[in-house]
Amino acid sequence: MAYFYSLNEYLRPWKLFSLACGIALLILGSIYTPAPDWDISISFIMAGFTYLTAPCSLRTVLKRNWRHVPLALFATWFTVDGCYAIYWYYKDPVALEFMRSANFLASFGLYGICGVIWLYRGSLRQLLADVRKALSSGRS
Repeated sequence: MAYFYSLNEYLRPWKLFSLACGIALLILGSIYTPAPDWDISISFIMAGFTYLTAPCSLRTVLKRNWRHVPLALFATWFTVDGCYAIYWYYKDPVALEFMRSANFLASFGLYGICGVIWLYRGSLRQLLADVRKALSSGRS
């Protein structure tokens, strides 16, 4: 079992649409929120890594795939903190020192939420059918 999803899973229209919506919200946040460490570039960088790794890391934990746990932990850390620290170390080390701990908690929460959203492997039609089926079997 590979850690990353297949390319067709990353190219599903509903996932790409939700990624685009998330990036749009991050960009709006970077414009309208007076945070010294929130800019458009880091929004794209962190969103991209989250899209690639969050569902895979969550799946590793849910499936108890112990062989991939080190990779899942590294991917989570790198996405939530590592790429952020590298970016701000070069762009503005003062902002990094001032905001890093606050960023970690917010980014980790968003990483988990995105992992849940993108965890499902299948089309939006399949997802909705599975949800309807689960809801109808719960009524019985």
